[in-house]
Amino acid sequence: MKLVVLGLSLSSSWGNGHATTYRALLREFAARGHDILFLERDVPWYASHRDLAEPDFARLQFYSDLDELASWRGEIAEADAVIVGSYVPEGVAVGRFVQGAAHGVTAFYDIDTPVTLAKLERGDFEYLSPEIIPGYDLYLSFTGGPTLRTLESRHGSPAARALYCSVDPEAYPPMDVPKRWDLTYLGTYSPDRQPTLERLLIEPARRLPERRFAVAGPQYPADIDWPTNVERIDHLPPAQHAEFYAASRFTLNVTRANMIAAGWSPSVRLFEAAACAIPVISDRWEGLDTLFAPDAEILLPSGTDAVIGALRTTTDEQAQRIGRAARSSVLQAHTAAHRAGELETYLREAAQNRSLSAAKTETHIRSDVQ
Repeated sequence: MKLVVLGLSLSSSWGNGHATTYRALLREFAARGHDILFLERDVPWYASHRDLAEPDFARLQFYSDLDELASWRGEIAEADAVIVGSYVPEGVAVGRFVQGAAHGVTAFYDIDTPVTLAKLERGDFEYLSPEIIPGYDLYLSFTGGPTLRTLESRHGSPAARALYCSVDPEAYPPMDVPKRWDLTYLGTYSPDRQPTLERLLIEPARRLPERRFAVAGPQYPADIDWPTNVERIDHLPPAQHAEFYAASRFTLNVTRANMIAAGWSPSVRLFEAAACAIPVISDRWEGLDTLFAPDAEILLPSGTDAVIGALRTTTDEQAQRIGRAARSSVLQAHTAAHRAGELETYLREAAQNRSLSAAKTETHIRSDVQ
C-alpha cells in the first residue's frame, strides 16, 4: 500500500504528542511492507527543535504553504490512501485539497477528538469543519466509545473507527536505574490539566517535603509556585523518556478536561509509562478500566490524600507488581504493531466500501441509460 500522511509533525516532538504517535505507528506500518510519504508543514518552532530529521521508515518532506503543497498533487493522487491529521496548519484547506486530488481512500486522523468536537461546537474550524467530515472515507479517532457514534450520526462520517495511541515497546523498555523521584509527570503545559497536576502532584509535594518529585515538559508559565522538592525539566526528548520513567517510583497521567468528559481517550504517555513497567497514578474517566484493571494495573486516587497514602504505604514489591501487570496489558493489545494492523484493516475496509459504492453508482447509471 502507498500511504501519504499530512500530519502536524514527524520531525519534532517538541511541545506535542503527535510526533511520537506517528513515529511508532508508521514505523510498524512500514514494517508490514507499505510505502509511506509524510508531508509536514515547515514551521519555525518545530524546525528549531527537530529530533528526527531523517526517519528510516518513511520519506519525510516539508512544504512551506498551500501553494507548495500543491506540488505534491501527483503523489497524493496516486496513493492508495491519504491521511490528514488533526492540528495541521490550515487543515480545512488541506483537507479540501486532499479530497479533491486523491483517487484512493481519504482519512482524517484525529489525535485530539474531544478537543476537535468541542471546537466544532463553538464554531472554531481551525483544522476541521463540518462540511468536510463526510468527504473523508474514514475518521480515525483517538477516542473510542460513544464518540464514534456521534461522529457518524451527528457529523456525517461514513465510517468512524477508534485508533488509539500506542507505544513502541523497544523504545520504552523496563530499565534498571536508581530511583530519583517518588512521583513524576511528563507533559506539555495545558491550563485545563494544571488543576489536576496541582491536586495530584504539586500539593502532595508541598505536604511531603522529604520526598522527591519532577515535572518534565515545556510551556509552563513562569509564575507557577513550584515546591522546592519538585524538579523542573523544560523539555525531555523521546529518547530520554524511558530512563525518566524508570527513575520514578510512580508516574502521573493527567487527562485534558474534554477527554475526561468524552471518556475512552488514553494518552500516549499512559501507554509509554506502562510499557516501562512503572506504576501509573491517573485521574479517572469512563473506559479507563477497559484498558487497565484498577488497583491491579493502575492506581486511581480520589485526590491529594489518596496520592499521599499511595506514596507512603505502597511497598516497592507492590509497585513493581502493578508496573509489571500494566506492561503485560500493553504488550497484549496496545503496541504500535497492534495499531498498524488495525490501521491496515480500516484502510482496506474503506477501499472496499469505495469500490462497492462506485459499482452501485455505475449500475444506477447503466439502468438510467437503458
